[in-house]
Amino acid sequence: MNDYNKLNIKQWAPDDRPREKMLEKGQQALSDAELLAILIGSGNKDETAVELCKRLMASCGNDLNQLAKKTVKELTSHFKGIGTAKAVSIVAALELGKRRKDTQPRTAPDINSSNKAYAVFAPLLSDLPHEEVWIALTNNANRLITTQRIGQGGLSASMADIRIILKATIENNATGVLLAHNHPSGNTKPSLHDKQLTEKLKAACKMMDITLHDHLIIGGLHGEMFSFADEGFL
Repeated sequence: MNDYNKLNIKQWAPDDRPREKMLEKGQQALSDAELLAILIGSGNKDETAVELCKRLMASCGNDLNQLAKKTVKELTSHFKGIGTAKAVSIVAALELGKRRKDTQPRTAPDINSSNKAYAVFAPLLSDLPHEEVWIALTNNANRLITTQRIGQGGLSASMADIRIILKATIENNATGVLLAHNHPSGNTKPSLHDKQLTEKLKAACKMMDITLHDHLIIGGLHGEMFSFADEGFL
């Protein structure tokens, strides 16, 4: 095989192309050398990126912990085809892996009461001079998946479109939803429209096997709220 063919990754078999292999089979299917080859992008005149990275890994006993100890200067000095930019990419990637290992996974908060729901929505809604509509989506354990603003300017039918709420719930694989909007006046008494919207959303969620946990009206940062669940509407 001549040097041109060795460097022309597009001519390799699909299973030998690390990027394509990752897209087709997932990153778990790639060897350490193949993952490194994606980082550096190209090899040298004698080696493909994968071949170069296999040699790099072999020099470290195929131990990523040993590779992580190498400096940029060591990488550029001892391996033809690895310049400063490639060496920096390798060192940075390994440092990220180390930091991830040292980082404790965050546990999403559970939302099993109106007070906990208020703690999620109040920072988003309390100080606004206009009305906004937000949802919080939860999993089977009532833990928060995400929050999303679905409307601004008032609680009209267009601003609190039930179809948008259900679409967001399904796209996030959520099993529960909480609705909230604010009353800038501070008066948390629900209007007739608030009650009608809650009933419509409750019925729609029931048809989709989704739980509507609550609908909150937020009045301020000092605990002012109305909970449809607490008041027996749900």
